[in-house]
Formats: sequence, structure tokens, C-alpha cells
Amino acid sequence: MKNRIITVQGAEIIVSTRNHQDYISLTDMVSRFDGGSALIEQWLKNKDTVLFLGVWEQLNNPAFNSPEFEGIKHEAGRNSFYLSVKKWIELTGAVGLQAKAGRYGGTFAHRDIAFEFGSWLSPEFKLYLIKEFQRLKDEETRATALEWSFQRTLSKVNYRIHTDAIKEHLIPTLLSKAQKNVAYANEADILNVALFGQTAKQWREANPNAEGNMRDAATLEQLVVLSNLESINAMLIHQGLPAPERLTQLNAMAITQMRSLVGLQSMKQLGKS
Repeated sequence: MKNRIITVQGAEIIVSTRNHQDYISLTDMVSRFDGGSALIEQWLKNKDTVLFLGVWEQLNNPAFNSPEFEGIKHEAGRNSFYLSVKKWIELTGAVGLQAKAGRYGGTFAHRDIAFEFGSWLSPEFKLYLIKEFQRLKDEETRATALEWSFQRTLSKVNYRIHTDAIKEHLIPTLLSKAQKNVAYANEADILNVALFGQTAKQWREANPNAEGNMRDAATLEQLVVLSNLESINAMLIHQGLPAPERLTQLNAMAITQMRSLVGLQSMKQLGKS
């Protein structure tokens, strides 16, 4: 779980990522409104709120208990009707609202629901909330793009080291330019097969409408491993290992490193929960 903070009309509001979805703290949203957290339960008593939550769950949650929801919907609007976030989750298996205890705890809602709650609180507050949330997402997009660009640049630097090793050890001086290009391409495909499981040609055939090449479409983790493989392959070339043996070693290293990177990302997310 990843927590960030946005400030809306003086209120610091936690935005939490859970299962690749953004959840916004309703508890923080009401912190500067008269009534505080009681406003959340007041909002839940509203029949229109119950209808909205039910439709959202039916659209986004395959495990939603629709029969139980029908009973709640029938009772909503009565003076004696009461619905808490905990009760809503327990009865219907809802995922759009979440209650969390402890540090950074409180009531969280999927951004769709949080924006709806913002409208109920104040149209002005909702507009500022959306503006600050979008600013946060734009910053995250730029940061991710910058990190990816850095790894792509690093990959290109290592590629130069890699091609220098090919030139020094694998290409006889009497080869034509066309023959040398084939040698470079073959060595690049050793890395492609080791990491991606296919050659550049096979990727192009499978993705005829894609922009760029297979490395441009790579994930950040794949680019990190690719950079490592290029350096390792250059070393193996210097050692005189034949291509089949290098491919076997590089593939084993790619598998090990990708598993480690994926596991590291999982541990990072777990450490932020």
C-alpha cells in the first residue's frame, strides 16, 4: 500500500493505493467540516448514496452480494435506517469503501466514491479535491516516465559496451558492413531471447502496429535486467564462451533477476501498508 498526501482547502488528505486502485480518506475529507466523521454515517443514511454504492459495486466487484444489497436498498431512507461502513462491507462484501484501524487509519473510499462524497459535502470542495488529485497523478506519471527514461538510457549505454565487445572478439576485420550488422543483430537477439523469450523479428511480427521496438515496450524491471545482461554478455564474450552457452547462462540470470525485482517491488508495497 502506498500513501500520499494532498491538501484541499487546508485539509491534508491521504490518498492510498490498494490493489492498483486509488482510495481517498473520507475521514480526512471531513476533518474541517462541522460534524467531522459523523458526516460519513449521515451520508450513508441517504437512499441515493446507497443506490450509488450499489451500482458502483455491481460494476466493479464480481463478489458483491446483490441479494443482501436489495434488502439494504429497501430499508434505506427510513428514519430508523442505519448503515455504517463496517456493516456495509460485512453484509455485501463491498470493496469500494474500506475501514482501516491504526496509523493512517479511518474510512477510505475508491476515488469514484470519494468524489461523489465530495459533491455531497460541498461542490466547491469536490472541484478542489479533483484538481489536487489530478495534480498528484500528473506528478506520478512524470516521475514514472523519468525513471523509465533513465533506465532506457542506461540500457543504451550498456548496449554500446556490448557492441564494442562484439566488435573486438566476434567480428573478423574482413567482414563487410552488412555481415557485421548481421552479427550485431544476432548478438542482440541472444539478449532478447534470454529476457523476452523471442527475437526482435518475432516481436515485430506479433505486434505489427506497435510504435518503436520491443525494448521501447519493456517494463522498468525488464530494462534494469536488460542493462545487467548486456554487461554480463560483454564479459562472457571476452571469456570466449560460445553463443549457446551464453544464452543458457543469460536466460538463467534473467529469470533470477526478474524474480528478485518483482519480489522486491512486492516487499516495497507490503512495507508501505
